Amino acid sequence: MDALDRYFGITEKGSTVATELLAGLATFLTMAYIMAVNPGILSNAKMDFGAVFVATILAAALGTLIMGLWPNWPVALAPGVGLNPLFASGEVLGMMQ
Repeated sequence: MDALDRYFGITEKGSTVATELLAGLATFLTMAYIMAVNPGILSNAKMDFGAVFVATILAAALGTLIMGLWPNWPVALAPGVGLNPLFASGEVLGMMQ
C-alpha cells in the first residue's frame, strides 16, 4: 500500500489508500452498466453481443489504465453509449434496408 501512496501521492493530496480503493469500487459499479447496455444496443445492429461485450470491457480497462498510469490522473474511461442508438438504428439498420 505504501508503494501506491508514494506513486500516486495519495497522502499528499489529503486522502488515504482505503478511501481511493473505495472510490475505485464505486466508479466501477457506476460504469458497470455500460458492459451490458453497449452490447445490447449494438446487437440490435446485428453485431455479435459477445464480441461487443469483450471489446467494451477491453476499451474501458485500457483507457482507464492509461489515464491512471501515464498522466497519473484518476479518471475512468469507458465507451459512451450516447450515439450508439443512432449508429445501430440509423446508420447500420438503415443501410441494410
